[in-house]
Amino acid sequence: MAANLSWSTLGKATELRQRILFAIGLLMVYRLGTYIPVPGIDAAALKDFVANSSSGIGGMLQMFTGGAIGRMAIFALGIMPYISASIIVQLMTAMVPQLEQLKKEGEQGTKKINQYTRYGTVLLATFQAYALAASIEAGGLATDPGWFFRISTVITLVGGTMFLMWLGEQITARGIGNGVSLIIFVGIIARLPAATVQFLEQGRSGAVSPAIILAVLVVVVAVITFVVFVERAMRKIHIQYPRRQVGMKMYGGESSHLPVKLNPSGVIPVIFASSLLLLPTTISTFSGTQSSGIMNTILAYFGRGQPLYLLFFAGMIAFFSYFYTANVAFKTDEVADNLKNQNGFVPGIRPGARTAEYLDYVVNRLLVVGSAYLVAVALVPEVLIKEFSVPFYFGGTSVLIVVSVTMDTINQVQSHMLAHQYEGLIERSRLRGKGRKGGARKKGPARR
Repeated sequence: MAANLSWSTLGKATELRQRILFAIGLLMVYRLGTYIPVPGIDAAALKDFVANSSSGIGGMLQMFTGGAIGRMAIFALGIMPYISASIIVQLMTAMVPQLEQLKKEGEQGTKKINQYTRYGTVLLATFQAYALAASIEAGGLATDPGWFFRISTVITLVGGTMFLMWLGEQITARGIGNGVSLIIFVGIIARLPAATVQFLEQGRSGAVSPAIILAVLVVVVAVITFVVFVERAMRKIHIQYPRRQVGMKMYGGESSHLPVKLNPSGVIPVIFASSLLLLPTTISTFSGTQSSGIMNTILAYFGRGQPLYLLFFAGMIAFFSYFYTANVAFKTDEVADNLKNQNGFVPGIRPGARTAEYLDYVVNRLLVVGSAYLVAVALVPEVLIKEFSVPFYFGGTSVLIVVSVTMDTINQVQSHMLAHQYEGLIERSRLRGKGRKGGARKKGPARR
């Protein structure tokens, strides 16, 4: 994909360049916010605590918040409350008829659903922020515990999450790529150099053997290659358009293909499943030794590499692969209606409901492989992390997110560049047409 990018075309595409600079600027604002601490935190105690917990669940929290939770910054909750609210609203849309009707009302209904998602984000962020503030007090990390600390922490963290949500929406609308995915992507990339140095330092000190370091590098390269291969794989469904006669000429009769990706949902199921694991683990991690029996049990069973953690993670990935594809990524009913309106049909399949059933059959068979691929990429490195103490940033989840978001962003850049090239060709053709008309007018009197 990168070979198709032309730097000369990128230099001429002013709008695309502005979009890229706009997205980079907002992502820099996000990274700056991860270093602004919440008032009332004991920095020394927090540093010691993060150093002791970074190898377990704390590593996942650090990754998805870009290191903000390790510094208890204003973006400590990250974008996860917004993702969790989106999950809940999408689930309710599939089950509540009123919300489903709103979804069919076009732009106005989408705006209303987005408004409900923002309300849900505020509620979830408030709950998580209060639980985190209480857990920090229980862990002895607050300099002046009390209700003032809790209220100020809740206001700061909720405000940080809402600001991140706004940043993500602005990047999606006025920048390049998906804003929410890019925020998580930047958080992983920012922590990757430090994790690499730490891992190599373990090898130098003898804590990790050179053979394991080499094996980890080979596994990472293999996972990246496998992810790129599967994300580019697709099934092409043959589409035929009928012939029609206009006057003495025949039009139509062309054939085309409907591409269906092997993994239509992309990296979204992994992000959704990970977000569901973050709330109980955040509370359990920061509660420390003073947490309740229930929290200790959750921390024990949902630890890195534990069977219940792996089972829950795999089940959620498979569920969201089917759910997100059916409700967002590839709606077979809408695709079948669009084909019918364009007089297109699958050979041997009647347009309308039969086409939708056939597309469901094809997509469901593809998702068996696609969801199994996501589960394998996300879980197999988790076992290696548990057994060999590999940094979390070399795990399948982080690699999958980084590679998928990179490919999606490059595809959008290519689309903008192609649109710019087409606009240039159309503009030049118009200018040439005007030039020919002008030349004909000048030569007319000479022929007389």
